[in-house]
Amino acid sequence: MAACYTSGDFKKYFTENMNALGAPVPTGLFDSYQKAIGTAATIVGTLHLLGKGATVGELIAATVGLEKLAVATAFGATFYVGVIIGSIAVASGRALSCGSRMSDMFVFNYQNKLQFRGWHSFYLQNPQVLDKSHPFRKSVGLRATSSPHSFEYA
Repeated sequence: MAACYTSGDFKKYFTENMNALGAPVPTGLFDSYQKAIGTAATIVGTLHLLGKGATVGELIAATVGLEKLAVATAFGATFYVGVIIGSIAVASGRALSCGSRMSDMFVFNYQNKLQFRGWHSFYLQNPQVLDKSHPFRKSVGLRATSSPHSFEYA
């Protein structure tokens, strides 16, 4: 399979996707694919414990080593973890091949054990997380800060 993007630019593509969605990117937690998967797995595990309606602030308080997420405390945890996982899928898809499709996202979540409550609905109702050409991409971050419970699908 021919590469469509520059290999090794995972961090660049991850940051680009997060910024396009209006979500902040803390330094050091998502610099490589492996580090991003580990961080996402920690967040998903903590989200399972905290449950529906948890905030990023509560994730930080319940987890050692996620203090850098303080840049995202205005967001609900479900939104932020959904955007993080989607951005990891987009960045890895771009860094390794020609991008990600929705079906790739489902396979990616299962392979990396990154499912969270309501994750199917989250991605189906928020295709802009994966779709660079979606017209309302930037507004998803604004909506997440003004009404974080609208991203709770469990």
